[in-house]
Amino acid sequence: MYTKILGTGSALPKQRVTNEDLAMLVDTSNEWITSRTGISERWISTGESASYLAAEAAAKALADADVEPSQIDLVISATVSPDNFTPTVSCEAQKALGLSRATCFDLWAGCTGFIFSLMTADALVKSGLFSHALVIGVEVLSKLVDWQDRSTCVLFGDGAGAVVLSSSSQPGLVTHVSGSDGTRGDVLKIAGIPLANPWMAQHVGESETGSQSVICMNGQEVFKFAVKTMESSIRRVVELSGSSLHDISYIIPHQANNRIIESVAGRMKIPREKFFTNLDHRGNTSSASIPMALDEMNRAGLLLPGMHLVLVGFGGGLTWGASMVRWTR
Repeated sequence: MYTKILGTGSALPKQRVTNEDLAMLVDTSNEWITSRTGISERWISTGESASYLAAEAAAKALADADVEPSQIDLVISATVSPDNFTPTVSCEAQKALGLSRATCFDLWAGCTGFIFSLMTADALVKSGLFSHALVIGVEVLSKLVDWQDRSTCVLFGDGAGAVVLSSSSQPGLVTHVSGSDGTRGDVLKIAGIPLANPWMAQHVGESETGSQSVICMNGQEVFKFAVKTMESSIRRVVELSGSSLHDISYIIPHQANNRIIESVAGRMKIPREKFFTNLDHRGNTSSASIPMALDEMNRAGLLLPGMHLVLVGFGGGLTWGASMVRWTR
């Protein structure tokens, strides 16, 4: 028993925000942002919820896969910016799309969330417990951004991406690698709700910004971590698959920063064009970035049957992972 990808989908908010727009908020410029990140624009929610974007992306993936909602029996949503603690984004997508048979849960693993969710769904489908799975990566990071911090506010965007998986007699999802290092989690952090009750003398768990939950990042440490773990993840997943780097048609990385991707390509001596990127017009959408990029490639006709793809991500936790995919559509 194997698992394959049947279809892809993605969704964006309506509001486009350019670097020039951000320069009106903080001390920055188009040149400063593009030279350091490669990002020119991103899409920001002006009311679209994570659940709404997730359902929109999922509906497109179902249509692309030609799968009926009644066939889906598993939904996993990767996010760090849900609308509620409960109901989950996956349950809200279930309600919106009428996925009456599905077991639904959300998974939190920072920007690696989609890889971890794909790996989890793959294992559950291969086990025989489920036959058709919907895996969604979705973020509304704009509600977690400090819009006065130019080191972070220029990076992030909102959006959702989704894939439909099914059991198969031929391997589509070939293998995965993953890892975590909680000892370094503070270099990329979003504070939660502080502990506060009538028996507390003071609130416990507040960040340096008080009780406000915003993205706090040590950019230099994240850069070093990202380059190292992306390279090792790519090498390991290729090795486990029994392939070579020459067999890989595309590497689809977490869309965080162009300098990170260029550094990995240079260290591995892989042509930069093998790394598909769309961060210039999407920004960093965390858990949504890899499935959004995959959908863009699919709809542009870049993916051909038999192609070997590496999906690779890194993020808060700290976490990292990669999946080897044989495109079978």
